[in-house]
Amino acid sequence: MTETKKSETLKQRQDKRFINKETQTAAKYLRRMKELSGAPEGMEPFYRTLERIYVNMEHIEKKPGQKTIGTYCVMTPPELIYAAGAVPVKLCSGNYTAFSVGENVAPRDACPLVKAVAGFKQTGLMPIYEDCSMMVIPITCDCKKKIAGMLSDSCEIMTMHIPASRDDDDIDEYIRQLYELMERLENVTGNRITYESLAEGFRKVGYAQYELSEFIKLKKQLPYLIRGTHAMAILNSSSYMPADVWGKALHRINTSLKNNISEKKTVTSKRLPRIMLTGSPIVFPNIKIPLLIEEMGGIVAGDETCMGERGLWDPAVITDDSFDGMIRALANRALRPCPCPTFADNSQRIYRLKQLIKENQIQGVIYHVLRGCLVYDHEYKRIEEELGKLGIPVIRLESDYNEEDIEQLRIRIEAFIELIKLKQAPEKAAPVRRSF
Repeated sequence: MTETKKSETLKQRQDKRFINKETQTAAKYLRRMKELSGAPEGMEPFYRTLERIYVNMEHIEKKPGQKTIGTYCVMTPPELIYAAGAVPVKLCSGNYTAFSVGENVAPRDACPLVKAVAGFKQTGLMPIYEDCSMMVIPITCDCKKKIAGMLSDSCEIMTMHIPASRDDDDIDEYIRQLYELMERLENVTGNRITYESLAEGFRKVGYAQYELSEFIKLKKQLPYLIRGTHAMAILNSSSYMPADVWGKALHRINTSLKNNISEKKTVTSKRLPRIMLTGSPIVFPNIKIPLLIEEMGGIVAGDETCMGERGLWDPAVITDDSFDGMIRALANRALRPCPCPTFADNSQRIYRLKQLIKENQIQGVIYHVLRGCLVYDHEYKRIEEELGKLGIPVIRLESDYNEEDIEQLRIRIEAFIELIKLKQAPEKAAPVRRSF
């Protein structure tokens, strides 16, 4: 056998091992999500989407000839991508197997996202990555810069500078970048972005945001109508579904939850500790933390991460209905309300967390830090101090894209849940809230 043949055979074996391990891990976590009690009717499209991408390793559903544009941050406006006739797909994956491959390529202290990206590039086996005609990477941290450099030789890349503040000059610079993105999208897709196509992009995303706002109202109900892990499956799947298709599927969930209110069907009659997740994003299939919370007797009542409610929460507000006015609305939506720790002054992040705690009657906060994610880790101490003034216990959980720390996480989460139960034990039962 020639050296070339040996090398090809070795590569085939490595690829087969990668696919087997990846699909088995994703299937396991998808199965655990399905096994949690209390899932509402209508979950099938979301489960099917995650299965399609991570278990079957298939392409996203799109029209023949339609381009796919990859994004690495919620600060990339999907409205512009839809306006160009393309489909956006979020590439921030929590892939265990790609992370393991990437550990041999990326620096030891690189964050798991960088290692997973390196792993995908090394194997070239994940369709949603290989299909992208262009990738848009807003630079929110140093690791995102390295991702851009890592991928530049295999795909057209556009980086977007995210300012450290939200002054008018910073907004104007971001608007300039949006016009540049528009031009790049037109070149890649061959479609011109017009006033009408941009308005249609706003309509698609706006419909999804409306259904999400209805879903969040229902998720706040007491007794509980849906588990947080099931909500995370819904929100994660939005990365791989067109916004209007996802919105229609979510509408069916909302209808199901409203029916459950009238039929008095709830997840459980017990008063489970209400926990909010914040910090580094939690992305399928790396959902061990929300699963552990709900398997240990808590409920994820809030998900402030950028792969959770935050990703689609703020709609673009158009005050000037010209084309430039719509672009400015996208820039204001991306920067003004965003609580991302990339900004130097992040006092509104504290405000937003306090608001969510009050609205969702949160009793404890789990601050998730991906190992090496310095921008989120830096903010933990201040958040712990601010929430401590409200009497809200906070725990910092550091994790990676692997399963080696599951037992340690289980012990700490179980202890945290018991702490909340001890704090709420003397309290009277909370009044049942049925408002809608």
